[in-house]
Amino acid sequence: MHSALRWILYPFAALAGMLLIGVALALIVVLLAYPQLPSLDILTDYRPKVPLRVYSADGHLLGEFGEERRSVVPIAKVPDSLKHAIISAEDERFYRHYGIDYVGVARAALSNLTSSGRSQGASTITMQVARNFFLSSERTLRRKVYEALLAFKIENSLTKDQILELYINQIYLGQRAYGFAAASRAYFGKNLADLSVAEAAMLAGLPKAPSAFNPVVNPKRAALRQAYVLRRMAELGYIDENTRTQAVAEVLTVRRDSTPSSGHQADFVAEMARRIAYERFKENTYQLGLRVVTTIRKADQDAAIDAVRKGVLDYDRRHGYRGAEAYLDLKDVTSEDDEALDDLLQDVPDAAGLHAAIVLAASPTSLKVYKRGGEVLTLNGDAIKFARSMLDDKAPAAKRLRRGALVRVTGDSKQGWSIAQMPEVEAALVAIDSADGAVRALVGGFDFSRSKFNHVTQGWRQPGSSFKPFIYSAAFEKGYSPANVVEDSPLVVSASETGSQSWQPKNYDSKYDGPMSLRTALAKSKNLVSIRLLRSIGPRYAQDYISRFGFDPARHPPYLTMALGAGSVTPWQMASAYAVFANGGYRVEPYVVSEITDSAGKVLARFTPRKAGDESLRVIDARNAYLMDSLMQDVVRRGTATRALALKRGDLAGKTGTTNDYLDAWFCGYQPSRVAVAWIGFDTPRSLGRGETGGSAALPMWVDYMRQALKDVPEQRQAMPDGLISIDAGVDAKGNPRTDLMYEEHLPPPPESFPADPEGPASEGEIQPYVPPAPAPAPQPPTGHIVPGSVSLPVRPEISQSAEPAPQPVRSPGFRSPA
Repeated sequence: MHSALRWILYPFAALAGMLLIGVALALIVVLLAYPQLPSLDILTDYRPKVPLRVYSADGHLLGEFGEERRSVVPIAKVPDSLKHAIISAEDERFYRHYGIDYVGVARAALSNLTSSGRSQGASTITMQVARNFFLSSERTLRRKVYEALLAFKIENSLTKDQILELYINQIYLGQRAYGFAAASRAYFGKNLADLSVAEAAMLAGLPKAPSAFNPVVNPKRAALRQAYVLRRMAELGYIDENTRTQAVAEVLTVRRDSTPSSGHQADFVAEMARRIAYERFKENTYQLGLRVVTTIRKADQDAAIDAVRKGVLDYDRRHGYRGAEAYLDLKDVTSEDDEALDDLLQDVPDAAGLHAAIVLAASPTSLKVYKRGGEVLTLNGDAIKFARSMLDDKAPAAKRLRRGALVRVTGDSKQGWSIAQMPEVEAALVAIDSADGAVRALVGGFDFSRSKFNHVTQGWRQPGSSFKPFIYSAAFEKGYSPANVVEDSPLVVSASETGSQSWQPKNYDSKYDGPMSLRTALAKSKNLVSIRLLRSIGPRYAQDYISRFGFDPARHPPYLTMALGAGSVTPWQMASAYAVFANGGYRVEPYVVSEITDSAGKVLARFTPRKAGDESLRVIDARNAYLMDSLMQDVVRRGTATRALALKRGDLAGKTGTTNDYLDAWFCGYQPSRVAVAWIGFDTPRSLGRGETGGSAALPMWVDYMRQALKDVPEQRQAMPDGLISIDAGVDAKGNPRTDLMYEEHLPPPPESFPADPEGPASEGEIQPYVPPAPAPAPQPPTGHIVPGSVSLPVRPEISQSAEPAPQPVRSPGFRSPA
């Protein structure tokens, strides 16, 4: 019996001995390894790599730059639904264990014994924190031991909430997003507080395998993982069955592009801000958590991007559907094979709300298309009207819409979908405050993901007639006034004057109206009047004069073609230049960054602009700015920009611009406090098409933007400066008397104070002064001159004045008698 008992006890004794030896060895390992564990300073003083972030002036995120996208969020601001989802998916006993889930460790140890040393199984949240901060991702017993020891050390040093906060902010979740706050923006474009239970469960399922469960590239597997997390949340009592059912059924809108956004596009601005920061901080730019605050306002930027995209798409629709973008091989792909279809669309990005889609079936009356993410759309009626010509059997084979054709669709599930196409034309819009140059909106192109070329700052184009105001402004400094009468008739310019070959310029409509005032000529954008005016003041004088507005004279050769905007400008330059007219004569520099701070809020750089009113910034006489403002208001009231009257404001001014062969279309305009410039054209210059002028192609974008930008802005009027005198300018076409303004010092004395001119008429190139009437009957002018209706120009073969009664001066409120 004793022998039998010994045989029974020996195995237990041996097992107990082995267990004691194992415990002893474990204690030795702990005693030897624990002192060598790394310090937890990196956890207690958590300073992760935080990317550069760019914000609008009113605090909206415009973009971020860095290898790791990350937003550090305190645990108190993490919604309970997300905490519960994470715990349900990763560590249901998180708040009950001391860093190690012994059931999980036992399972991992068993797996290690049966799989050649490679451990399997889930770690606790604390162990994952240890691994993410201190260890590699290799699955070995050695790493597991260190992971467990570190977990013990972390649990003894930090509270559970501190550990969970580290986990939530550090874990990698795909799409270059580190931490749940960054992932929330990357996948859903939302802050954590705005997540639904379904979205929280989707994110909580990512840590296990960010690539495999990524809802962008693997939506089906992501949905299965989400369903598992929701089931575990219900089993653990965090949600009820009804909430789980609703969350499973909820259709999630997952962002396809991973660019951070707060719901609007400002990628061109964000890139400008990034470059400014990089010039100052170099490589540290992307690790210091810099916060760059721009001058952009969200409402303005939203209005600008909407205006540009609408303008481009409206133009594109006016010129018809071009057909399929390309053809994809569907030979071995069925219409139900979502993964294969998504693979085909993988390298075809969406842009500006234009979604890539594959035609699955086509007929003259309908289209069946597959949109990325598993959505099949059936389009018919008005939804395919735009593309109907390419559904016909007679359509070109290389463009016809058939199975496999790559197309674009626009819309949404609520308003419906319709066929669209990716436009080839580009456009830009920039808006600044006239007082200090702060950029309030900037759209450098149709879509940043399609082309990163910033047409606002990099696009050197001919301005066309939008450049004429600067020639008129130069003329006013030479003694001209808006009432000067100039001949609008055909003209041949010699090669010596053009710098190349003889030139016979024409008006836009090839019509000529004879003598007219400069005011009328600018309103009607008469080319021949501008050319004659430039010839009179001299191209070299004008070339020097335009530098006051910030233009590079070298880009505007001193030839008569300058009168029609044959030089090169950018929309950025034009906005700055037009601000001079809007603010009363001061040149302010546009700027887009107001300040840069570090992650703690310390100001590292701040831009303080110089403002209009600083006389050191004055570049033209206040009277000149007032006259030009008056002339350009007439462009809006009765000239080429009457579409702006749709805004129902009386304080708008500006000028249209169209270049030869309709290569570029512009509208540059302003309200006294806000200047905006809109441009449209092709990157490789080609005609926009007959009739696509500044007034029809660019002005609508400007109007759409200004409608929002000026919504709550009261009308403003420039105060007339001292030194202007009001004069009788004859009568208009209906016989009504007209008045206009001129510089006080340009009003000559009465004719009896002039000595007789032995040379006869004024020589070519001079400006004959306005002559007030004498008490006695006015003497007849010398042969070759006609008494003007305002300040007269010397009579030349190409310049003449109308025969009107000599005007009577009328003193304006701003007039001051000479001392």
